[in-house]
Amino acid sequence: MSCRRCWLKLLLVIVSFALFACSRPDEPARTAGGKEAVPAFGDALVEGTIGEASTLIPILATDASSHAVAGQIYNGLVKYDKNLAIVADLAESFDISRDGLIITFHLRKGVRWHDGAPFTSRDVLYTYRVVIDPKTPTAYAEDFKQVKTIAAPDDYTVRVTYASPFAPALASWGMNILPAHLLEGKDITKSGLARQPVGTGPYRFREWVAGQKIVLESNRDYFEGRPYIDRYIYRIIPDTSTMYMELKAGAIDMMGLTPVQYARQTTSPRFTSSFNKYRYPSSSYVYMGYNLRHPLFGDKRIRQALTAAINKDELIQGVLFGMGQKAHGPIVPGRWAYNPNVKDIAYDPQHAAQLLAQAGWKDKNSAGVLVKDGKSFSFTILTNQGNQQRLLTAQIIQQRLRFVGIDVKIRIVEWATFLKEFVDKGKFEVVMLGWSISQDPDMYDVWHSSKTNAGELNFIGFKNDEVDRLLVEGRSTFDIEKRKKAYFRIQEILADEQPYTFLYVPDALPVVSSRIRGVEPAPAGIGHNQIKWYVPKAEQVY
Repeated sequence: MSCRRCWLKLLLVIVSFALFACSRPDEPARTAGGKEAVPAFGDALVEGTIGEASTLIPILATDASSHAVAGQIYNGLVKYDKNLAIVADLAESFDISRDGLIITFHLRKGVRWHDGAPFTSRDVLYTYRVVIDPKTPTAYAEDFKQVKTIAAPDDYTVRVTYASPFAPALASWGMNILPAHLLEGKDITKSGLARQPVGTGPYRFREWVAGQKIVLESNRDYFEGRPYIDRYIYRIIPDTSTMYMELKAGAIDMMGLTPVQYARQTTSPRFTSSFNKYRYPSSSYVYMGYNLRHPLFGDKRIRQALTAAINKDELIQGVLFGMGQKAHGPIVPGRWAYNPNVKDIAYDPQHAAQLLAQAGWKDKNSAGVLVKDGKSFSFTILTNQGNQQRLLTAQIIQQRLRFVGIDVKIRIVEWATFLKEFVDKGKFEVVMLGWSISQDPDMYDVWHSSKTNAGELNFIGFKNDEVDRLLVEGRSTFDIEKRKKAYFRIQEILADEQPYTFLYVPDALPVVSSRIRGVEPAPAGIGHNQIKWYVPKAEQVY
């Protein structure tokens, strides 16, 4: 996945639409000898990823690559099941008081950390305390600051009390729980667990070769059952074209296809006999975000003009090959909080020119670039290395903006550097990125004005008093209609302010080696039952 940040929003890469498998059914599976395949332990799954993890302590990570690996190693108290219902995970069960203010988690007994230590309520209390500790550089503290009290009556009970209604409360406890016995009393930012994590999850950490791979091995004592596949290997390949060549060569088993790969390069009988590919609407959107601290983007007419100069339909056809839909705001179509009446800014170069003129950009130099007070209208779009989809998007936008007199440069930066040195520090003019979003529409961490500090998620510096108030209202009630009213209005404000140009919602296009059986498409995607994926003995290659 190419989108970044928000631990739950990245960890639970989910969709709210029905899935469409675009390959032959996997079940019943048959071996080369014609017999029905039988689940077997062994083999390895090699997944290609363009980005390398930054840290494997989840509360310190703000990138998708880190959370993808951490999601195999750790568990939360709850998780989403295949039908997007919240169910118990490290908690065996939970009770919610009638007023919704108290959640009591009954923890599983017999769960052990990968080093053999028992999992208890001490670990939950530690994780809560370290997340809200002002010394912890995490972007995810806000949800847990809503907790009034937290207590552990015994080793296997945790009771969380909220002072007032907090709609995302239960889902927030999908946060990865950390091992207190290894971290308590220590500086988490200096912990060796960043490179050698110890969790409770289905896979244990084995090896990290910087710039090349992260190797995990199955947890044979996993409380939901030992995963059939013995090793899960993330190969770091910072270019999707190279990754695709590795896929065809059999060096990797799984990746996300680009639209051109899906539509034009994966239809041969040889490919379809070796791989199964899937297509379904993703829970993410791609956007162009403006640094609102930069004087060029302080006037909303400028931002509106930039959006009006961009042809989103052209992007969907030219970049996505029709496999996606236009984005109008931070909530994707099909969600209960999506506002279908938001008036998006339509593609209209003349209107763009009018808005620019109103903002003082009327004259052009000999090169046809707009000038004002002796300065040309020029900026750089910054995006990450290896994502051809974003690069092509940026190139098409570059040409469209040149048509209205704006000089755009494109800079591609390696993923970890892109986040750490530019995005987190606010050192950019315009970024092209993506967000994955969870089922709950709460987006406090991304849009509230208190979240604009270095390393936080409102890195463009958006500040709007009404949005601040509505964000609090939306998360402070269980009344679905009141929440909907708040989020509908937020989408209207963002459509007018255009702090982002919301570009498109791409379809997810994963591909998996056909030797791997048990892949089950569901509303939650294909990864929900990964511990049940297997390779028949006769087809195992590792």
